[in-house]
Amino acid sequence: MFHVKPPEIDPEDLAAPPSVAGEIFGANLDRAVAYHRSLATDGAVRGFIGPREMPRLWDRHILNCAVLGDVIPRNEGLRVADIGSGAGLPGIPLALARPDLDITLIEPLLKRSTYLSEIVDDLRLDNVTVVRGRAEEKAVRERVGQFRVVTSRAVAPLGKLAGWSLPLVARGGEMMALKGTSVKEELDRDFREITRAGGGRARIITAGEGLIDEPATVIVIPRRK
Repeated sequence: MFHVKPPEIDPEDLAAPPSVAGEIFGANLDRAVAYHRSLATDGAVRGFIGPREMPRLWDRHILNCAVLGDVIPRNEGLRVADIGSGAGLPGIPLALARPDLDITLIEPLLKRSTYLSEIVDDLRLDNVTVVRGRAEEKAVRERVGQFRVVTSRAVAPLGKLAGWSLPLVARGGEMMALKGTSVKEELDRDFREITRAGGGRARIITAGEGLIDEPATVIVIPRRK
């Protein structure tokens, strides 16, 4: 099988951030621009971002993830885990939009966790820690402890995702998964799995509506006390 190397992109050709990005990222806008540049260049070369996604990096990916911060409670130092973080979505945009949060990125693949460590260092994100491993592994759970919020994006079907996420959620906390518009069907289908995993009554929230072109659909599932 032949693999075609993505064409190199001149940083000067990259799309400028939408005006709303300044409102979302505030003092971290320059870091958000640097992250966009990294995804479009290094991330594309490493195979994390497909060619079709390049024109949609801001709207479909970075801003869509950043508005998750509107759903998370305002509490300085609140602990958040992003499981299956991949190239840092939603964890990196969330860390930039909400620097008050203490975020742990959990990613099993070496090449992705290496990239995450590099981008965290490059952006000087003191509120972000990278852990290589699977969220469902006992050793990882023992190492990272529990969190007020566990996030994810495009990781697994909802039932399986609940089984991975909820054990990491502290009692009284919630898992918040970015999902597509068919999430209601997933919820109905996987209700029993979610309940067995310790999930309570779910609610579906739209984040960023009226602010960004592609709002985020977030399913919030509390861990039962």
